[in-house]
Amino acid sequence: MAATRTAHNVWEGDLLKGSGVVTLDSSGIGSYPVSWPARTEEPNGVTSPEELIAAAHSSCYNMAFSNILAKNDTPPTRLETKAEVTFVPGKGITGSHLTVRGEVPGVDADQFQALAEDAKKNCPVSQALTGTTITLTAELAS
Repeated sequence: MAATRTAHNVWEGDLLKGSGVVTLDSSGIGSYPVSWPARTEEPNGVTSPEELIAAAHSSCYNMAFSNILAKNDTPPTRLETKAEVTFVPGKGITGSHLTVRGEVPGVDADQFQALAEDAKKNCPVSQALTGTTITLTAELAS
């Protein structure tokens, strides 16, 4: 079954001095300020499209990886993933680096790395970001 989620943004002013508010409509969990300086300078409590993509990528990756591990009969106890999405003015979003640390009983480091790479490749957000470079650091907790 297909699912559609929505968010909207209201922007006032020009790119450099203006700002907006992005609202997560489907979940209703909040509205967040967004601005150009938050993309290219310090965030100062304001979000950016890249931070929102990083949230989506880390969440999607953990879902994909936990599913792959469960199908391997080695469900994870815990996965912690950080996504770092890079924006270069004039070029756009150039990449996302995923760092995952997992507690997964019954998996050795090599198997963990191979399954982590599979999740990187098959995560739907990774697939949506195919025009960028996606890299991965995977560490099995001991």
